[in-house]
Amino acid sequence: MSSFPDPVADGLARGWKVLDATAAALPEQVDCDVAIVGTGAGGGITAEILARAGLRVLMIEEGPLKSSRDFRMREADAYPQLYQESAARKTKDKAINILQGRCVGGSTTVNWTSSFRTPAPTLAWWREHYGLDDYTPEALFPWFERAERRLSIGPWLAPPNENNDLLRRGAGKLGIPAPAILRNVRGCLNLGYCGMGCPTNAKQSMLVTTVPTALDAGATLFTRARAARLELAGGRADALEVHWLDAEGLRPSGRVTRVRATHFVLSGGAINSPALLLRSNAPDPHRLTGARTFLHPVVVSAATFEQRVDGFSGAPQTIYSDHFLDGQPIDGPIGYKLEAPPIHPVLFATTLQGFGPQHARQMKDFAHTHALLALLRDGFHPQAAGGRVELRADGSPVLDYPLTDYVFEGARRALLTMAQIQFEAGAKAVYPVHELAGGYRNWPEARAAIGALPMKPLLLRVVSAHVMGGCAIAGDEQRGVARPDGVHWQLANVSVHDGSIFPTSIGANPQLSIYGITARLASGLATRLTGRAAPGLADPAG
Repeated sequence: MSSFPDPVADGLARGWKVLDATAAALPEQVDCDVAIVGTGAGGGITAEILARAGLRVLMIEEGPLKSSRDFRMREADAYPQLYQESAARKTKDKAINILQGRCVGGSTTVNWTSSFRTPAPTLAWWREHYGLDDYTPEALFPWFERAERRLSIGPWLAPPNENNDLLRRGAGKLGIPAPAILRNVRGCLNLGYCGMGCPTNAKQSMLVTTVPTALDAGATLFTRARAARLELAGGRADALEVHWLDAEGLRPSGRVTRVRATHFVLSGGAINSPALLLRSNAPDPHRLTGARTFLHPVVVSAATFEQRVDGFSGAPQTIYSDHFLDGQPIDGPIGYKLEAPPIHPVLFATTLQGFGPQHARQMKDFAHTHALLALLRDGFHPQAAGGRVELRADGSPVLDYPLTDYVFEGARRALLTMAQIQFEAGAKAVYPVHELAGGYRNWPEARAAIGALPMKPLLLRVVSAHVMGGCAIAGDEQRGVARPDGVHWQLANVSVHDGSIFPTSIGANPQLSIYGITARLASGLATRLTGRAAPGLADPAG
């Protein structure tokens, strides 16, 4: 893959200001206009806008700086290097596995490129329940449009791979709409290994778009640098204590830099941004920091087919259905979005239920296996109030996310829906991903068996790649951690620009919601700090 241009390598050769934990000399103190914690969807967008506005920007990233020359389409390389806790981050009771990025570009470097605007019913709920009066589809339209243009978000014109087409065909036989997903790619070679970092730089992640633009505009980047705590006094943050990590990038090395800034932006993602506020003993008069953290809890159904499916080959997610979101009240029985995830050996093996011979048999069918997932829309019902970010004794974060009967009822409906679609598509057998489930040979057998499965934590396999909430924005401090403009209610020079500001889950893959909404927040911040209109996002053609 070395024949493809590498904008990161080129930028480093041009003299980007990048300082890694391995450097022989590290500063005791750094001054800047804006310090941004995190380089994912929120941090990357914010960094580009503020750096282009002429501000001295420092980006602080806990993970490493990797690029296409490091992406070898191997799970054994990608998960330890690019994911939080080596792709094994779990909730407090170990019942939900959480995939989050931990590298320059954050989760945008390793996501599957699916792009949706914030659904109108979600925005209506925020306006009614959280006082976000100007969060309308019309007000956000130009920001989504600019983000889509900047990041090449558009229709995927290649035919879906078999894994996705089985969703389309099975849903079609049941009269269920299953349209195409917009993707943020340019010149994509349809490899199917997006989750391991794009080896051709086709994915328009923050790693190859906004972070390079910010660095070209004079920003500085710290890598393998952990934001430990804010120093607070008088309703403001005076400084940020940054702990440089060891050679493995896991533990503090003992070297510390104190960062002073006019303004601090937290973009570490839901879980990490609330955790930083908690470690800093930030004012929290209504105990909202870390509360109402959402996951879109995901349940999975596998199925085997006569033909090869090769779910590892081709664009990972290109077909979806919102039929089971749109057909009921947002605060009624929990709704779910259907998608087809890519299937790679390690992720497949560690998600499948069973042990020994049963597990081995299913692995032998790897190339003939299809998978569907259902994203459960949490946050709109008292029994789907999400979880709470807490701190362990060492200051590291953990999410306590109770799975309620309300969520389990939706999970059972979702497993039934996915099994029926898979049989309609021609499945030989369907395997709901549940520790007590077997392989069912027809729809009546599956319907009866799934209806009888006990829905309990650790029996039902639940995963998530969408973490939202924990620092909600709201029209008053009784309902939110931050104001509608992203500024912390009690800390005048601290803003939050990432998915943690969402008062509920989105009900869709959240990256485009983060791009558009944080572009709006960052432009407002740039105007307030400079006294002039912000230039906004860069022209991708430039």
